[in-house]
Amino acid sequence: MRLLLFRSLWTNGRSLGDAIEDVATGLFDGVEGPLPTEPADRAAFTRALHAAAIPFIAEIVTGGDYVPRTHAMDDHLADLRRGLDRASDAGASFATVLAGCDHWPLGLTVDFFGQALACARERGLPASFETHRSRPTFTPWATAEILRQLPDLTLTCDFSHWCCVCERLVLDDEPELLALFASRARHIHARVGYAQGPQVPHPAAPEYREALHAHERWWDTIIAARRKTGRNETTITPEFGPDGYLHHSPFTDQPAASLDEVNRWMADRLRARFVLREPLLSAGGAR
Repeated sequence: MRLLLFRSLWTNGRSLGDAIEDVATGLFDGVEGPLPTEPADRAAFTRALHAAAIPFIAEIVTGGDYVPRTHAMDDHLADLRRGLDRASDAGASFATVLAGCDHWPLGLTVDFFGQALACARERGLPASFETHRSRPTFTPWATAEILRQLPDLTLTCDFSHWCCVCERLVLDDEPELLALFASRARHIHARVGYAQGPQVPHPAAPEYREALHAHERWWDTIIAARRKTGRNETTITPEFGPDGYLHHSPFTDQPAASLDEVNRWMADRLRARFVLREPLLSAGGAR
């Protein structure tokens, strides 16, 4: 089982050049992020990716923004088609997608994701749908209902959102649902959430040890499920980010931690922890 770590452009100010340099250090294996909207910028972005010869996970957002501005399903599908075309042209390994609206009824949601899967199949580019607030996957129970009706749907698992929405380390109480999500997980966003937010100030802080260890148990479940079904790699993106996720001190507005340091700490921990646990996870079988 190989571990591939991706550098998120969201976490580093959207600098592809810096992300490529991070990959060159050996800490990361590839880059994840959105493609530029302007054709000339997108062409330059693609050239730089190809010159670096590194894997790329394309991020696609439907509805006009990270919190959707439109609720019309046709608008979301149009955004998805456009994003998949761009991702395919850029040579993405797959796309991770923030799609749909949290307030859609289940029937509309299932219809949308069914059409979304068809769009991805038509283009030959796998799409993995992120568990995210403001989207239909904003709780574990809503996500489970979608998965039960769409057996081909796969997830980018960012469990930090559910800790915030549900105000607890919710998957510790839902082992059967965790097993379902692990069986459908394609990709992991490694951010640590807690009962009152989607991002702890720093995952190394002792006061957040319980939250860190819970997320690591959940990620272990995904890795074990992937190994059990014969998959030979797991992709993970450390994804501690800005935009209100990062805590700041009141009045001074000083960040509580360096995002670059936090994401590197998480990458180092994932790399070391994966290596240390690999013989245990693979006992009794060939690697």
